[in-house]
Amino acid sequence: MTFDLDDFLKKSHKAQASDIHLNCDKAPSLRINGEIYKIASSTITQEDISKILDSTLPDEYKKKIGELQDIDYVYEIKGTSRYRVNYCKDICGGKLTFRTIPYYIKNLKELSLPDYLADYANFSNGIVFITGATGSGKSTTLASLIEIINQNHKRHIVTIEDPVEFVYEDKKSIITQRSLDIDVSDFKTGIKYALRQDPDVILIGEIRDKETLLSAIEASETGHLVFSTLHTNGTAASINRLKGFIKETGQEQFMQRLASCIRGIIHQQLVPTTENGALTPAIEILTFTSTVIDYIKEGKLDDVYQLMQRSKQSNISTMNNSLYKLYKAGKITKETAYEFSLEKNEMDQRLRGMYQDSSLDESIL
Repeated sequence: MTFDLDDFLKKSHKAQASDIHLNCDKAPSLRINGEIYKIASSTITQEDISKILDSTLPDEYKKKIGELQDIDYVYEIKGTSRYRVNYCKDICGGKLTFRTIPYYIKNLKELSLPDYLADYANFSNGIVFITGATGSGKSTTLASLIEIINQNHKRHIVTIEDPVEFVYEDKKSIITQRSLDIDVSDFKTGIKYALRQDPDVILIGEIRDKETLLSAIEASETGHLVFSTLHTNGTAASINRLKGFIKETGQEQFMQRLASCIRGIIHQQLVPTTENGALTPAIEILTFTSTVIDYIKEGKLDDVYQLMQRSKQSNISTMNNSLYKLYKAGKITKETAYEFSLEKNEMDQRLRGMYQDSSLDESIL
């Protein structure tokens, strides 16, 4: 029997699947609340994969499919959902992964994120990074911040993505959205031409290389607010990752520029709650105050983390603070707090009551 993609995606949508995996010679699988579930059905064949590609691939990619090992694009079922699709070649003959992109952009409260993140949408220039692993909710948080600007400020927002995920409706702002490979060749080129399009805000889907990073910094230095993502594990790791894009001989000068233009780094994880496996965000946040900027310029990264541990400001907080608050509120288990901790020795001390932290304010939760 021929595999009916749209019917399967509609059923997956009703099951609230975040991801759909279609592997050649295997049964379909769904990710629901962070866990993979195998579906009892017939296996996906090579013919099924070929037919899905033929019916969903944009024409720009159909011409090059024989040359590419991986392809990212968007597929939509009107009235159901949009999907970010990845096709990759593998030893079995190919695989398709569909990531659900909701039509509705949730606000910070609906995402269980703190209200103070909205402050990042009010800057007139600089760079804000949202970091985390794949599937940690970076794109959703980023979309929520962009929507705050869209609803409250008269600005021109340019997004450069691979591919375009959330689609915005113009409100107080006007929004131009461009997709890599279809509308623009790469992020660096996209930023170059975005600067000629009278932008106020530029969203760069991901910082992947030195050229994109330097272009983003230049855009922020010339009076634009830039948002982007990084695949890193914590705010300190994000700073080191950014530093690592630059050769050692130029790192000191680069860090001076970087410290002056970054407004904040938000690191996010989605962790399982005590409520039937639902997920909730835990965040580490570093707002670049004058003290943080001085530490970065002086290369005192260890002092930055110690400042985060001591800080009583709600916009400077460690992942352990976030996880521990969730645990104390009964939203996650002790085991989950430890598993997702980025500093496990400290978390172990917290959970055993051996760690005294005067900065912890339960009202911030």
